[in-house]
Amino acid sequence: QVHLAESGGGLVQTGGSLRLSCVASGTGGSIGAMAWHRQAPGKQRELVASITSYGVKNYADSVQGRFTISRDNAKNTVYLQMSSLKPEDTAVYYCYADRIENDGSRWNRVDYWGQGTQVTVSS
Repeated sequence: QVHLAESGGGLVQTGGSLRLSCVASGTGGSIGAMAWHRQAPGKQRELVASITSYGVKNYADSVQGRFTISRDNAKNTVYLQMSSLKPEDTAVYYCYADRIENDGSRWNRVDYWGQGTQVTVSS
């Protein structure tokens, strides 16, 4: 099992910055990809940014150039630096991680999610 603990959410004004952190803990093998998703009220959860264990990054078009994802593999931690925040960035932000695990007969990718942290951007 992998437990993901997010921190860093809060209330910020338009144009401000926040940094989210997510620490992965638990026994087993190495963490694979990590990512941040978000879900605004009345909307579907969407991918914000992802990063592989090798450091390959991917961003949603809506945050490209404003958000930066990074990770510290030694600490099993992923970060999301958010700048130039807009009211439309308001959402609950969820940390995601995956890991390849063996269920006794074969290897499978298992997805893990954090509880979420609220980010609110006031206009």
